[in-house]
Amino acid sequence: MTGEKDLSTLINNMEPLLCSKYYVFCCLSAAERSLVESLSPLGTFTEREGLTVIVEESTAQRAGLGYEGVFRCITLNIHSSLEAVGLTAAVANALAKEGISANVVAAYYHDHVFVPDEHAQSALKTLQALTNL
Repeated sequence: MTGEKDLSTLINNMEPLLCSKYYVFCCLSAAERSLVESLSPLGTFTEREGLTVIVEESTAQRAGLGYEGVFRCITLNIHSSLEAVGLTAAVANALAKEGISANVVAAYYHDHVFVPDEHAQSALKTLQALTNL
């Protein structure tokens, strides 16, 4: 199944959905990598400095992992192509105008925007308004 590439279609049909869970980004050292399976991460990314995991806040607390900030995930509920141009920029720009940071993860079917918990409702409204332009 091919994802959508047209920017107008993507923005007008993205149906942003706010997840009820609270997420954190943690960096695991080489010695901590054996924890990965037990953490059931939503996502991972290998960097030179360590393995970044996106996990529920409660999971990180139980495992004794350090983190900075608590985030909520807004899923853009449209199958966007990995080759689509401009969706991430449009979303980030709209949120930046409201002073809201955005950490975007592009998965195979959807884009997921992690925003600080305290700005989650405002971010959702901002993205919903973007679909109505």
